[in-house]
Amino acid sequence: MATIYDVARLAGVSPATVSRVFNGTSVSPQKTEAVRRAAAELRFTPNRAARTLRRQSSEVIALIIPDIENPYFTEMARGVEDVASTAGYSVVLCNSDSQTEKESTYLRIAMAENMSGVILAAASDDPDIDEVLATGRPVVAVDRRTGREIDGVMMANREAGRIAAAHMLQLHDRVAYIGGPENIETAAERAQGWRQAHRDAGRAAPDELLRFSTFRVDGGRAAMEELLRLPEPPDAVVAGNNLIGVGAIQVLTEHGLTPPRLGVAVIGSLPFTTLSPSVVSVVRLPAREMGVTAARMLLARIDGDRQQARTVVLGGELLSAEPAP
Repeated sequence: MATIYDVARLAGVSPATVSRVFNGTSVSPQKTEAVRRAAAELRFTPNRAARTLRRQSSEVIALIIPDIENPYFTEMARGVEDVASTAGYSVVLCNSDSQTEKESTYLRIAMAENMSGVILAAASDDPDIDEVLATGRPVVAVDRRTGREIDGVMMANREAGRIAAAHMLQLHDRVAYIGGPENIETAAERAQGWRQAHRDAGRAAPDELLRFSTFRVDGGRAAMEELLRLPEPPDAVVAGNNLIGVGAIQVLTEHGLTPPRLGVAVIGSLPFTTLSPSVVSVVRLPAREMGVTAARMLLARIDGDRQQARTVVLGGELLSAEPAP
């Protein structure tokens, strides 16, 4: 049976490099390819049982997300799984439904099952992770901060809200914002960006055009209905996430205001809609890259990385709709 030393000799690298490749830590593409080619030729697979005994934990990680039906989080999960499986780890996907009780249950299960670590998109700004951290298991926060000194991967939420609103303000007079719950930082920060865009344009951000709801389709629908009932309704809206955008567009269509009759910008790619992408502006968020980055950070911690906690912030990209004829 081939060993890690056999693979290292055939690939022309050190045994430590072979270990890093199979643990998912950073190695140059050339060396990674050489190691994988040598491993395939020798039919080498990492000794999972031995590594589990050495670490006193299973080669399983937990990924806890608030909404499994949201394609943003499933795309992020794909990035996590791609990196983890390459390193020989399995991923247990847990859906908290944005409920702190369910989230705490999954965290306890991660400890009971001796999982190696957790990637968490928290349901609140104070998740119950202290006991997990006390066991020495690493936790990486994604999308939302936890108030703890742990690694994290975040979106530039305020900037996403700003560029979406700034784009709408170039074309429209009254631009509304619909976000998720105000106590969730992604919703609050994107609303701050909406306000900043108004200031940059020398305008006041009308409070009556700001709505906080849920991050789901029903939240977008309810808030859009409220906005359309105003004495002076908006002529454009920024949706704080993809599912809010779907709900808002559904209501606009029912009222005969299908974009571009009323301008729409969505933070996050629309997951399902009958509209042509050319009539809705989108701030594309790199969800898969978030998952990839988080998984690499977690695996590095599992492998012994002890450097100071760090946060990686990823930016969005505006894909603007074509101007109305």
